[in-house]
Amino acid sequence: MLGFMIWMLGGAGFVVFGIYAAFSRRTMPFGFWANAKVFEVTDVKGYNRAVGILWCVFGVCFALLGLPLLPGQNSAWVLFSVLGAMAEAITAMAVYTVGIEGKYRKK
Repeated sequence: MLGFMIWMLGGAGFVVFGIYAAFSRRTMPFGFWANAKVFEVTDVKGYNRAVGILWCVFGVCFALLGLPLLPGQNSAWVLFSVLGAMAEAITAMAVYTVGIEGKYRKK
């Protein structure tokens, strides 16, 4: 049960960050990659909204992937959570690189 609660807190953290990024009034774009400068963006507000939506969807899917932890951590279904989170992270990176970066990068 403790593992499930910690997993849900992680998912909620992603959703909160996504909401903050999507509705931010910052004039600088939010970064997706850790410790990397953001490229020049054509539409900062649209870019921040797209990144925020990506983080919100990531957080909700991450929380849903934690459901196998509910019965206990000694279940074989925990592998579904771990491998699903890994596949979800790779998918989020691909969506960002191909979709968001391709649309908002200044050419």
